[in-house]
Amino acid sequence: MARYTGPKTRIARKFGEPIFGADKVLSKKNYPPGQHGNARKRKTSEYGIQLREKQKAKYTYGVLEKQFRNLFDKASRSKGITGEVLLQLLESRLDNVVFRLGIAPTRAAARQLVSHKHITVDGKVVNIPSYSLKPGQIVGVREKAKSLEIIADALSGFNHSKYPWIEWDASSMNGKLLHLPERADIPENIKEQLIVELYSK
Repeated sequence: MARYTGPKTRIARKFGEPIFGADKVLSKKNYPPGQHGNARKRKTSEYGIQLREKQKAKYTYGVLEKQFRNLFDKASRSKGITGEVLLQLLESRLDNVVFRLGIAPTRAAARQLVSHKHITVDGKVVNIPSYSLKPGQIVGVREKAKSLEIIADALSGFNHSKYPWIEWDASSMNGKLLHLPERADIPENIKEQLIVELYSK
């Protein structure tokens, strides 16, 4: 299965949430897509609710099923609450941290910046979006990429204080992963316990 590249509004309407960011169409049509999207809803089964939550997390972070399953297996073997550890693993991906630092306007744009070798980790170019960062590592913008319009526009007016687990140095255009985020510091509306229940069957 390839990464989803279709209409993002369709997916946002499916979940009823702007999971890819602000969406004008979703605000007007806040019901599922399709011919019968506005019709009376059928009751969703427990499995369906759990599956929906997993799909939402996958679309939010741009992760494929095999990657997601591997992250869950890693989280289940780790100390701590499995659901929270899973979200921490997703949040510590390089493409997500680039997005959280305000270097890119969306996770998709962050993934592209990483793939095109515009991002460094501890001074070395890393072009793997799924690269897992560890506390203390420094994410920076490559020197020749600092003048890119997409980066300048994203950083303009961005509030870097809203994520206490990362810090940003505007002068050097570097960000540091201070520690893995607590659940309260992750703003995504994901019920991770439902995902744990789904995979535990």
